Amino acid sequence: MDLGLKGRRVLITGGTKGIGRHCAEIFADEGAHVAICARDADAVKASTDALKAKGVTAYGEAVDVADKAALETWVTDAAGALGGIDMVVANVSALAVADDEAAWEAGFAVDMMHSVRLVNAAMPWLEKSDAASITLISSVSGREIDFTRPAYGAFKAALVHYAQGQAMKLAPQGIRANTVSPGNTYFEGGIWQSIEQNNPELFAEAMSLNPMGRMAGPEEIARGVVFLASPASAFTTGTNLVIDGALTKGVQL
Repeated sequence: MDLGLKGRRVLITGGTKGIGRHCAEIFADEGAHVAICARDADAVKASTDALKAKGVTAYGEAVDVADKAALETWVTDAAGALGGIDMVVANVSALAVADDEAAWEAGFAVDMMHSVRLVNAAMPWLEKSDAASITLISSVSGREIDFTRPAYGAFKAALVHYAQGQAMKLAPQGIRANTVSPGNTYFEGGIWQSIEQNNPELFAEAMSLNPMGRMAGPEEIARGVVFLASPASAFTTGTNLVIDGALTKGVQL
């Protein structure tokens, strides 16, 4: 299937590892030009160089997405480097799963406000695109109460609500907004590898809840993100795509 991504311009936050890195690679493989950001400057450079090697324009900056000014500057610089913006993917999470005020503050600043600010900063370019889309990475923790409560799950649920509202508001302009809710996703340097190494009891419990007997690979989530963001999914907006291997038990109506 031709996803219609050749020559399109995509911004991805947290594009150096895990789901974000695989999204960037798949977009580039489909011929899209890609801008990424993350906090680790060396990882950003290595990832950007790898994307350029695929024959597309790639741009990267070291950015703390909780820093409003830095995030907005990256969006402007990325739009200049790519010649515009067609799609944004808000992927970064604070992964704040503790039950204290610091977790609430981190989740608000990173998960929630970085997504809102990314959308707002990119809007002048999205309004000019004929294939504009917004894709926010939520989580199945936003659908069910699990060990990540309360802050992490609350903000992941809020992202779905925010995207739904944006979908309704922006539909007349042809700008789509959706969320993707991954289940347990395992990759090197990710939260589940850390849990496996440091809390094997919790890891074993989580594995036992996965009906497929395994966790997702980041590329399996990324494929859904890229399709949802692409022109091939042009009539899909206001949707929360759950990719969890039947982990969650709630019926999404």
